Amino acid sequence: MSDTSPDRPAAPVLDVWCELQCPDCRTALDDVRALRARYGDRLELRLRHFPLEKHKHAFAAAQAAEEAAAQGQGWPYVEAVLARVEELDRKGEPLLIEVALELGLDAEEFDTALIDGRHILIVDADQAEGKAMGVTGTPTYVIGGERLDGGKSQEGLRARIEEIADRLLAAQGS
Repeated sequence: MSDTSPDRPAAPVLDVWCELQCPDCRTALDDVRALRARYGDRLELRLRHFPLEKHKHAFAAAQAAEEAAAQGQGWPYVEAVLARVEELDRKGEPLLIEVALELGLDAEEFDTALIDGRHILIVDADQAEGKAMGVTGTPTYVIGGERLDGGKSQEGLRARIEEIADRLLAAQGS
């Protein structure tokens, strides 16, 4: 069931393949914030998880981000964890709980979610879809069927995303 009325087409989607222990993803946040400010609800930004094996706390961080989303604070949690990438590398899962507490989330529920693995399927599905689409690193963006790899360089990516988003919105008449 969809609550999108036929009068208003669905917003174009920007999938942001991200890893919460990735310094490049922290840098990419500036672009994500700028895109959010420019387009508001005319562009749907979706966080997609792509934990890399080289970062031992990334998979737990992805699960924690899903718990934050379940508690209504997905993006604020992601931004708070990315702001502390180096600390996550040192502290691991205790930092994930600490950030939850700082944001006023139910930290006990976070701890339980990390133990019972209730969000593993979401993280696994994102990772599998990313691999199938050719995602190899983070951040990677997908909009309008085009994949843009930000893992090598963020240079020019926001302008390219805006160009594609503007084209998609113009095609909708938005």
